[in-house]
Amino acid sequence: MAGWGSFYRGEGMEEEEEQEQEEGAEAVADQRFSGRDSLIFLVDASKAMFESDGNAETPFDMTIQCIRNVYTSKIISSDRDLLSVVFYGTENNKNSADFKHVYVLQELDNPGAKRVLELDQYRGDEGRALFRENFGHNSDYSLGEALWACSNLFSDVRVRLSHKRIMLFTNEDDPHANDSAKAKLARTRAGDLRDTGIILDLMHLKKPGGFNISLFYRDIINVAEDEDLGIQPKESEKLEHLMKKVRAKETKKRALVRLNLHLSNNVALSVGVYNLIQKAYKPYPVKLYRETNEPVKTKTRMFSGKTGSLLLPSDTKRAQTYGNRQIVLEKEETEELKRFDSPGLFLIGFKPLSMLKQHHHIRPSQFIYPEESLVRGSITLFNALLMKCSEREMMMLCRYTPRRNIPPRFVALVPQEEELDEQKVQIAPPGFHLIFLPYADDVRNVDFTENVPASQEQVDKMKEIIQKLRFKYRADSFENPVLQQHFRNLEALALDMMEPEQAEDLTMPKSEQMSHRLGNLVDEFKQLVYPPGYNPDGKAVKRKQDSDGQTEKRPKVEVSKDELRNHVQKGTLGKFTVPVLKDACRFLGLRCGSKKQELVDALTEYFNER
Repeated sequence: MAGWGSFYRGEGMEEEEEQEQEEGAEAVADQRFSGRDSLIFLVDASKAMFESDGNAETPFDMTIQCIRNVYTSKIISSDRDLLSVVFYGTENNKNSADFKHVYVLQELDNPGAKRVLELDQYRGDEGRALFRENFGHNSDYSLGEALWACSNLFSDVRVRLSHKRIMLFTNEDDPHANDSAKAKLARTRAGDLRDTGIILDLMHLKKPGGFNISLFYRDIINVAEDEDLGIQPKESEKLEHLMKKVRAKETKKRALVRLNLHLSNNVALSVGVYNLIQKAYKPYPVKLYRETNEPVKTKTRMFSGKTGSLLLPSDTKRAQTYGNRQIVLEKEETEELKRFDSPGLFLIGFKPLSMLKQHHHIRPSQFIYPEESLVRGSITLFNALLMKCSEREMMMLCRYTPRRNIPPRFVALVPQEEELDEQKVQIAPPGFHLIFLPYADDVRNVDFTENVPASQEQVDKMKEIIQKLRFKYRADSFENPVLQQHFRNLEALALDMMEPEQAEDLTMPKSEQMSHRLGNLVDEFKQLVYPPGYNPDGKAVKRKQDSDGQTEKRPKVEVSKDELRNHVQKGTLGKFTVPVLKDACRFLGLRCGSKKQELVDALTEYFNER
């Protein structure tokens, strides 16, 4: 459940972001980018996967827990994706081609609570015993036939699939060491998968003596166009490490939009724009018919206010009030008003990175990466720009129009170099951060008045406190506790749990650690700021009254009937406050609302009738 915070459903976004989401299909209308994501978990079920060294959980338990986490995450984030679980190395078999020792536990379908409960049966000691009883173990399997069975699962799906991926979980680095024919078949089937656009990822687990990829799997696995094989990370010993690898692979990196970056009139390269961060919301509630629990469809129809007749879309127009005049627009005119410029990034110039200030960041940035498939040579030119901007510490200023009906924005393209961890695995890709710059209308000039300026000694002491409490902030270290608990409650209801898992609120400050770090700094700061004997935790002492101890009430403002009549004749009733007008209405016995205009209208009507 630790991954709930990274998934979201768009709701309550800004108007511009809503437009981007509504027209996302228009940007990815190309056949290569449309359709559903699909993922098959191909799990080694040989006896070695069920053996544990020491107190650690078995590789099979880690795998089932990992798959379960992906299922529960997909239910929340993208329940339209298709998932499947396939075992190989079993005694029994179940697949469309009747391959031996290959068992399809779950066909490609949407994730659901029943599937999660089915996976839970095979966790722990009881689950291992149940697995041996239902499936058994057999080492005389063929990995090539298992890959063939997975390919058949993709072929049997009738909906369009945009992204096909197989994740292979095993702790055997050379499954066909003594059978060259099966090894050759596996390499051939892996090549067929590569040719049909199916990505095969290896999720290798801990093995005594270490897992050597070069023995067999170096020729088997393949990667997507936007990924680099590089140096494979070491085998997973813990669930956290395995989940980290799976999360990095399970979701295809979808571009928000693909467009051209124009460097001049004749020079342009193609880039993809990606969202790095988007606010997470609770999913939309679904309205159900109370008698059948079937989803209810909502339809909106427009009727004439005068005749009550049904209006067609061609019968309605849009209007904008300007200068007390209603300007009527045709549908074509409203669409034309939205189109300011053709989509694209247009280079304006270069500026030093030092000119970009913190207050220029007005919304989460986006990220651009080259798209070689649309314009050949884009990667080469993009890398040259990135290298030079990084060397000279420069940023690119551009005019950015994501789509035709979205107003242009000025943006700064800030270079980011590639970062690798200790295992030489990429943790930050090379590219440009797209920073949205504010317009002049977005900047406020706020006047601050310093009534009691702090002394230099107080400022220095506060600097010490801040220095002691500083830490490196990482967005993925803090989850929204409200969302976390909400999804846990839903999971408990769907999976018939006795009670939901309690989410840990990571936003709460760690008071004990803070006090330990600060030591005596807080008391020293209080002595510098507060007067002697001041107790901030004590109750505030009321000031004594100069009179006999009773507070004097403010006298009511009384207005005579004649004065009110004169103000009505002059039209100056509006200068009175609401309490005075209420007292006057109450005095005359008038019933009216509480708003000022309603009170003025009631008094005016009263005196005009007399």
